[in-house]
Amino acid sequence: MAQTRPSMQELIRRRTRAGFVGRGAERALFRANFATEPHDERHRFRFHVHGNAGVGKTFLLREWEQIAREQGALTARVDDSAGSLPEVLAEISRQFAAQGRRMKELDRLLAAHRERRHEAELAVLAAQAEEDTGPSAGGRLAARAGVVALGMIPVAGPLAGLLDADQLAEGTDRLRARVLSRLRDHEDAQLVLAPERVLTPVFLRELAEAAGSVPWVALFFDTYERTAPHLDPWLREIMTTDRHGTMPATAVVVTAGQRPADPARWGGLRDFVTDVPLAPFTEAEARDLLAGRGVTAEPVVQEVLRLTGGLPVLVSTLAESRPADPDDVGDPSATAVDRFLRWERDPVRRAAALACALPREFDADVFRAAADCPEDEAEAVYTWLRGMPFVTDRGGQRLRYHDVVRAPMLRAERRRSPRGWAGRHRRLAAAFRAWREEAETGREPGALWADEAWRELRLAETYHQLCAGTREALPHALRDFVHACEAGAGVAAHWARALLDAGQDAEAEAVAGWGAELTAALDAGGITAALGLLLRRGGLDAPARARAHRNRAVLHGQRGDLDAAIADLDRAVALEPGNAWFVALRGEHHRLARHDAEALRDLTEAIRLDPANEFPWASRGATHERAGDPEAALADLNQALDLEPDYAWALARRARVWRALGDSERQLADLDQALSLTPDWPWAHCERGDALRAAGRDEEAIAALDIALSLDPGYASAYASRGASLARLGRHAEALADLDRAVELRPGYAWALERRAEVRRVSGLP
Repeated sequence: MAQTRPSMQELIRRRTRAGFVGRGAERALFRANFATEPHDERHRFRFHVHGNAGVGKTFLLREWEQIAREQGALTARVDDSAGSLPEVLAEISRQFAAQGRRMKELDRLLAAHRERRHEAELAVLAAQAEEDTGPSAGGRLAARAGVVALGMIPVAGPLAGLLDADQLAEGTDRLRARVLSRLRDHEDAQLVLAPERVLTPVFLRELAEAAGSVPWVALFFDTYERTAPHLDPWLREIMTTDRHGTMPATAVVVTAGQRPADPARWGGLRDFVTDVPLAPFTEAEARDLLAGRGVTAEPVVQEVLRLTGGLPVLVSTLAESRPADPDDVGDPSATAVDRFLRWERDPVRRAAALACALPREFDADVFRAAADCPEDEAEAVYTWLRGMPFVTDRGGQRLRYHDVVRAPMLRAERRRSPRGWAGRHRRLAAAFRAWREEAETGREPGALWADEAWRELRLAETYHQLCAGTREALPHALRDFVHACEAGAGVAAHWARALLDAGQDAEAEAVAGWGAELTAALDAGGITAALGLLLRRGGLDAPARARAHRNRAVLHGQRGDLDAAIADLDRAVALEPGNAWFVALRGEHHRLARHDAEALRDLTEAIRLDPANEFPWASRGATHERAGDPEAALADLNQALDLEPDYAWALARRARVWRALGDSERQLADLDQALSLTPDWPWAHCERGDALRAAGRDEEAIAALDIALSLDPGYASAYASRGASLARLGRHAEALADLDRAVELRPGYAWALERRAEVRRVSGLP
């Protein structure tokens, strides 16, 4: 790990780089870590920086990143602009590539993840009711909630992970089959349903390859108070287990947030983790920074110390203009504007700085929309503004004010001119609306919520409407929150945060209250809890309430609580009695609950409302099949397949009808076609194994059941069926092992218990 010894000039440049003053102990601590080998007990693999807003965490991380690069490290720094693990990995890969280290396989998989998820959403959308003019609002929402049901959206607690087809009803299998029919192989399915399982091993492998050609790798995660919910469990897993592969020993991870590290997760790893609490600058450190900027007049220094309380971001901001005249020290009751811009004499710059405090983030386009700046000065003023110490680069061209500076600027502007405040926010909302509408041109409405760029424009528009106090802004924001839930827990969290920010920035108590409560509900119980809060509080209009009930019903169904799902669908149908999809979905849940009369009632009504939708035809056919009416079942399933020939679920259900009619050839033909569309569908492989076993083709049946169990190792029915075929081939010990496993997975499984008793009787085995 030896490094070339730097020159005196280089050392001086490092020490004075970008005017960074103070934090000498923290810089020395981090630099010393690179002087110890990874096997040295003094070496630390993770640093966690924490402290209040404005204390200088981001500045320190930037300085540490530079220190790491001086040691030859490959580095990446990510903040809360990356709202999910795939987004975090994409940002790390982008920054590595900029340093000449491409993660080619990870990039390929990330691109595939985005494409396959979009294809999956379109596949679920295609399963819903469609009007002559295109997908209905209910159909679009159903598609997104169907994606939730498939586990494509990360949600908390019992909703996480893949669905177990043996424990949950076939309704979800139908959605899964439709999704999988659009995907190419098992890897594609995992990229949609559980991307971290596919992406993490590749990331670790390519990280190790990169680490082999550099002395160190350093990963920095800022604003950790916001990203910890999705990053902290993952970081602990990749750093302390080899479940997905191994981290290179030369990797150093740095996190920075407002709170200390979670003791429940990291408390037992103190020998490997260094806690770095940050306090405001000492007076000596603040004076050093001011002196470095030429601010030495004692009255000015004293006023800066008084105004800033030693917060580094404020000390640096006030030092930027290098005030030298004691007369510049004004009234202690100076406004926030004077506090941060008192020494800026250019009125155009002052006005632009105040105007750009209004958007939560801005780039050159937003700058022009926000600032009344002469066009011939705009570029120069924008360049000046982005160089201010309180302006943080969020990646690419997106900029953001530090909260400690922005909050008092907003407060001062709002109180100075409430009407002017509202008007400027309305102007920004109109700008974002125009950009959003431009992004919608030529696109299917149902695909928009899958587009991150479109969502950001919509969210910014919503934020500014809320700040402007527009009468319909809050109802519209809550209605959009339902859509955000359908786009994922991470997206919903961003929406809740925007409500909270708008409420606080505009001093709108109702808006802030909704934001805080929705955030707390998401943290405590995920999307189900957040939708429940919306429904209890009554903040939605009738169509939005109907959608929320319908979406929560899907989540209840995924959890196996069919009664709760049906209750929610009762409310959705009551609010929108003519919505064919809501009626069909309630009929499907009745079928899953074995309420055949209610299922037939709803599915028949759904067909009347929308006879071109294959879904209720197939569901009613499955209901007839279970009720022992194969002719009616065959008619309905044929109609579903006439409407959608590649409907794998309907093919698999029709195969059961052919079995009931004694036509094994057609049964196997339908199953083969279903599996050609969805080769990774465990349930269909199990059905095919059962059909082959019934036809006396036990070797082929075992092969089909082997595939089913490779795709779903917890599939009790597949173990039982394979055990029966093994027994008929005289392989009694293997048969008993499979039947034992089936009973272990599903205690009281009568068919497996009977087969096991028969095998024991015939073989004499215990």
